[in-house]
Amino acid sequence: MSFSLAIVGRPNVGKSTLFNRLVGRRLALVDDQPGVTRDLREGEARLGDLRFTVVDTAGLENETDESLPARMRRLTERAVDEADICLFLIDARAGILPDDEVFAEILRKRAKHVILAANKAEGSAADAGVIEAYSLGLDEPIRLSAEHGEGMNELYAALLPLSEGFAERAAAEAPEVEVTLSEEEAEAGEGDMRLPTRDKPLQIAVVGRPNAGKSTLVNAILGEERLLTGPEAGITRDAISVQMDWGGVPMRIFDTAGMRRRAKVQDKLEKLSVSDGIRAVKFAEVVVVLLDAAIPFETQDLKIADLAEREGRAVVVAVNKWDVENEKQDKLKWLREQFEHVLPQLRGAPLVTISARTGKGLDRLQAAIMQAYDVWNRRVPTAQLNRWLEGMVSRHPPPAPQGRRIKLRYMTQAKTRPPGFVVMCSHPDKLPESYSRYLVNGLREDFDMPGTPIRLTMRGQGDRNPYKGRKKKNAGALKKHLGKLQSKKD
Repeated sequence: MSFSLAIVGRPNVGKSTLFNRLVGRRLALVDDQPGVTRDLREGEARLGDLRFTVVDTAGLENETDESLPARMRRLTERAVDEADICLFLIDARAGILPDDEVFAEILRKRAKHVILAANKAEGSAADAGVIEAYSLGLDEPIRLSAEHGEGMNELYAALLPLSEGFAERAAAEAPEVEVTLSEEEAEAGEGDMRLPTRDKPLQIAVVGRPNAGKSTLVNAILGEERLLTGPEAGITRDAISVQMDWGGVPMRIFDTAGMRRRAKVQDKLEKLSVSDGIRAVKFAEVVVVLLDAAIPFETQDLKIADLAEREGRAVVVAVNKWDVENEKQDKLKWLREQFEHVLPQLRGAPLVTISARTGKGLDRLQAAIMQAYDVWNRRVPTAQLNRWLEGMVSRHPPPAPQGRRIKLRYMTQAKTRPPGFVVMCSHPDKLPESYSRYLVNGLREDFDMPGTPIRLTMRGQGDRNPYKGRKKKNAGALKKHLGKLQSKKD
């Protein structure tokens, strides 16, 4: 990305609609009610041949106390300070309001470059507001309609001369998952495991119920108040990503909206927020399921962890607010027992106790994330797998449905991220699920793959004999040849 563009303005002027238009996807939540966006959201924008980072911000509120709107305003001011260009959006149909004049003055003092745009400018009803925008003293306003895509050429013309002065920035890309191994890599059990780099950082999603402390945890990892926090449940609405080096490892961390049970999700915005969090899980490599130490392992926590497992992501369970827990040893023992009982599909996944408020336990969390990432990339040589399979079958042979014995002939690792194995066998459709679980649990224990999702596929080779039919054909040819020799002899 060549530069960063922060979209700023009063609430409900169309900032998120324009953000979605520029990134070409519906990433930011959009609704008719004001104040939907609360955090800073970054995306990769495309406009003609320009590629840049666009930042959607909370609506600028004229508040300076410790209220939620005031904290939102401070985050937006930080975005103004950090952005290369600020796109100041006004509502052409509403005209210039006193708050617009206040924020224009703020941008003149704090922003490096300011572009003024009058949104909702389709039709003659917006003409008066567009003309009025000249009074802000920020040069000629661009006439836009983010909803209908009008004015994009004019925005491109305004950005083009500014873009030439900025250095290139790395574009964040979706993680590699379900990586197929070549025959050589499968045989050797090794290959080029992708290590996190600045271009492709390790993707982490922090998920959990509302008010579990997700944004506080991300702020503690960053060492600054980057994300909006507070005692109110459900402050975060979008899945917000921030990039950093943690322990020398480049990472991109997604803070997601709290996920509640579907029956309790009535508000339209919260429905969009939950789907946004689910999308963050799909784009992550490691998912940190954050629990509240006071009320861990509720039904929704289990569903979130199960979602991460079904998506094939490495999972780390972090128990937050540990600093206020009194009986720590007894509670920790109980947590581990409960974890094994309620999440058997993630048996052995790292479980760490932390306090996002004080920062205690973050080093253990970082080590657990790296351990889970390493296991998620684990590769096992084919020869070692087949020796292991032979031992597993001899200890506990597969059943013989209707008297037909199932033969497990051969095993190899086909994929990583997460580890995926293929077993060639006879009658794969008759092998019970319990025997597959027996093999998966053995893989976890014997090859040190705790907690990570493991994909095991049974594939039938059939009883086809490549020489079947050739015997009869060859016999006929031999008989014919012998007949010719006999006639020559006669």
